[in-house]
Amino acid sequence: MTSDARIEAGAPGFGEQLWAPSPERIARAAITVFRLGVASDRGMDLPDTRSLHAWSVADPGSFWDESWTRLGLIGHRGDGPAVVAGESPADTAFFPGATLNVAENLLRGPDDDLAILATDEAGARRTLTRAELRAQAASFAATLRRLGVQPGDRVAAWLPNVPETVVAFLGAAMVGAVFSSASPDFGVSGVLDRFGQIAPKVLVAADGYRYAGRAHDRLARLGEVIEGLPEQPTTFVVRILSTADVAAHLPGARPWAEAIAQPAAPQFPPLPFDHPLFVLYSSGTTGVPKAIVHRGGGVLLKHLVEHQLHCDIRPGDRVFYYTTCGWMMWNWLVTALASGATIVLYDGSPMHPRPDVLFDLAQREQVTLFGTSAKFLDASAKAGLAPGLDHDLGGVRTITSTGSPLSPEGFGYVYAAISPDVHLASISGGTDIVGCFVLGDPTRPVHAGEIQGPALGLDVDVVDAGGASLRARPGVRGDLVCRNSFPSMPLGFWGDRTGARYRAAYFERFPGMWTQGDFASTTAHGGLVIHGRSDATLNAGGVRIGTAEIYRQVEALPEVRESLAIGQEWDGDTRIVLFVVLAEGHVLDDALTATIRTRLRESCSPRHVPARIVAVPDLPRTRSGKLAELAVRDVVHGRPVGNAEALANPEALDHVRDCPELAR
Repeated sequence: MTSDARIEAGAPGFGEQLWAPSPERIARAAITVFRLGVASDRGMDLPDTRSLHAWSVADPGSFWDESWTRLGLIGHRGDGPAVVAGESPADTAFFPGATLNVAENLLRGPDDDLAILATDEAGARRTLTRAELRAQAASFAATLRRLGVQPGDRVAAWLPNVPETVVAFLGAAMVGAVFSSASPDFGVSGVLDRFGQIAPKVLVAADGYRYAGRAHDRLARLGEVIEGLPEQPTTFVVRILSTADVAAHLPGARPWAEAIAQPAAPQFPPLPFDHPLFVLYSSGTTGVPKAIVHRGGGVLLKHLVEHQLHCDIRPGDRVFYYTTCGWMMWNWLVTALASGATIVLYDGSPMHPRPDVLFDLAQREQVTLFGTSAKFLDASAKAGLAPGLDHDLGGVRTITSTGSPLSPEGFGYVYAAISPDVHLASISGGTDIVGCFVLGDPTRPVHAGEIQGPALGLDVDVVDAGGASLRARPGVRGDLVCRNSFPSMPLGFWGDRTGARYRAAYFERFPGMWTQGDFASTTAHGGLVIHGRSDATLNAGGVRIGTAEIYRQVEALPEVRESLAIGQEWDGDTRIVLFVVLAEGHVLDDALTATIRTRLRESCSPRHVPARIVAVPDLPRTRSGKLAELAVRDVVHGRPVGNAEALANPEALDHVRDCPELAR
């Protein structure tokens, strides 16, 4: 179906073509310009983006060299090769002689260009031009220097998704400090489990936050956080809720205004390509979160490729992602500044005060890339929203979806109810690499239920239990791996001096390959499907089943609002247990139970039918919105949950604890 044809409402079949870019759009796309430029300058034949990807994997040094130059990275390239292979992928070095400053790359551009456009659920709106953002970041950097912050010291932020968080990050990056952030809805233990590992020298925190119309004070908990850290940081408090004197409530803390009060000239000292930039954290549902250290040059270069080539972000675009500062998509969003885009920040509930508040934002602020999650799109569909009919979303060229697999029905909803002419890119990666393994291609068709292809420069594959490739066997499920090194591979885990924990996490299961922990399959169109986490994959009767395919079928029923499946060890085998949250006014009676089982049997297979179906009022999820399958599995088996503080709603675990239905 072409880009100018309206998709009729209804669920498309898996693999059905829903959109194709126009010739004009293909010609203008940055990935096309990049491909043709490389082919011309190097005398190569690169007829399409598949051949471009093949070359990027076969000759990674040349690909990353070309990306540095053509995508506008500012820095000193240095002498020698772009890629120096090590004994294992974990030991590969990228641009070993290069230096750069990430903040310089993000803060470049005309003074009057809009850098940040920020709003919240109450409608308050703030903007910062590039000149204003540069000035505030320079002031904070100067404050950090006066406090004795040196390259490698840590600056932490316990903040909402507001401009101050971006300023704090950029000021830290200017001086070479390592930045780490967490959302203010984290509890004290959750914050200490994270920041306690890295001992920040400076902490920037909010006095509170607002969500779904409610104010949540954080000053008292902030005092507990400061006391619980291994070293007492200099603390600056951003006023979100109050205009009261911060010091009166929290002795020793300083107002944020003081941190950016003194003007200073921007300074961008060059730092090594591998200088640490971020510390991010694993979800923590199986233990204390791993503190993952990421290199500045590698993350920036990877994001330039993803933003410009895969997402077609251009100077002047307005890029929005619904995210908190505790999710890697915040880091991904902020680095879009390096591509000349305006970043659009939103703080609050995505469905308050109205379910279409984010679509209001997209229309009002002329968003060009609308970043969201599969759960949000599903919720919008269930709410009956048709934003394309009552909003002007003509400026939205790209919609990206991540966080969980997007079903064919979700794809169909976008094209039927939001826009018939948009590049819908289902993307998947992780905190582990601050980026994507698989994502979109603006020059290729979109097929229902499919991610379009692998990231440029990454040799992504799907393998069986023995490590053999399943790439040529569409539909056969296996583990998602990457066979080569790439610049945004982490430096390691904080405190893991030998690198043993890092190697065990990603390279132990399939030696020589990065194992992401996703259950995936390839498609006949050269795309991929993510079926859920492989470590949460069900193994009933020896057959491996991805949880996402169960959710897709069950949550299509109007009676079911949400679902979560686990494998319960039972009678020497594993049986599937399905927990469901029902829509208002419905009960889990025999008829609904039969409907669920019949749908799974007929739409998937008899192996997908759960042995037990249990209704619960709520399901636990991580603070980035992902269902906490592993935590539920541990509770059902009577095992302790390693870190309940990683959950946004740990009380939901009580609903699955000691269920009588699971004792028989």
